[in-house]
Amino acid sequence: MFKYLFRGLLTAFFTWALLYPFINTDHVVKGVEQSDSTKKGTQRVQKKEKPLHNVKLPDFSSFTDVKEKKHAFFDFIRPHIEAENKKILQQRATLEIARMMLEFNEPLSNKQKQDIKKILASYKLPSSLDVLSLTQALRRVDIIPKELALMQAANESAWGTSRFARIGLNFFGQWCYKKGCGMVPRRRANEAAHEVTAFKSVRAAVSSYFKNINTHAAYSDLRSIREDLRRQQKPIEATKLTHGLMSYSERGEAYIEELNTMINQNRAYFDE
Repeated sequence: MFKYLFRGLLTAFFTWALLYPFINTDHVVKGVEQSDSTKKGTQRVQKKEKPLHNVKLPDFSSFTDVKEKKHAFFDFIRPHIEAENKKILQQRATLEIARMMLEFNEPLSNKQKQDIKKILASYKLPSSLDVLSLTQALRRVDIIPKELALMQAANESAWGTSRFARIGLNFFGQWCYKKGCGMVPRRRANEAAHEVTAFKSVRAAVSSYFKNINTHAAYSDLRSIREDLRRQQKPIEATKLTHGLMSYSERGEAYIEELNTMINQNRAYFDE
């Protein structure tokens, strides 16, 4: 009798052991949670960043044809660069007319004075209205060849596909130093405090780039090269101005060589 009872208990035990994983739901749920957690940990899933602007950007990363991608990129950003250069040429004309009038002892109108002071303030210059001050101002108030601006935009934004271009419309790799002014680089050193500036419009990004080149002390060499070309009445060529961008990238000379190569390789696209 005990023999049969023992066999019955043994059979019941093995049956329970086999069925336990299927009847104990708590065990199943924990197993799924651990599996999901492990999977996420392995893939390092990151939430998709929401753009800090309302601009509808072309999906530059979706282009498989290189020529089409370049056309799309240039067509998108070129109008903003051309508009900025047009504005600067108008500002230069205002300053040049005023300087010529002062050279001939002609008085400036109140409107001229107001317009000039606004220009000087926007370029971080003293508000003095004399021949010397306006001559110095013209060193800063000048164009950046579209070939150079386009190639720096392409280089710094990986042809519009970088995180900073997509999320913050920053096509030129510009930094800012006030907390919350932009995006924190994912590989920023612990002791660093800079962010990558975020813009609300492409025009604002382009304008900021122009002001940076035309006012920052780091690019005074570029402005000197440009001034010399003006004095000699020579074209302001992009490949000559690049030599004044040594401070734009930690790569220095290699960065300049790369820009010049890109400019020469993409000339066919600049005026289309």
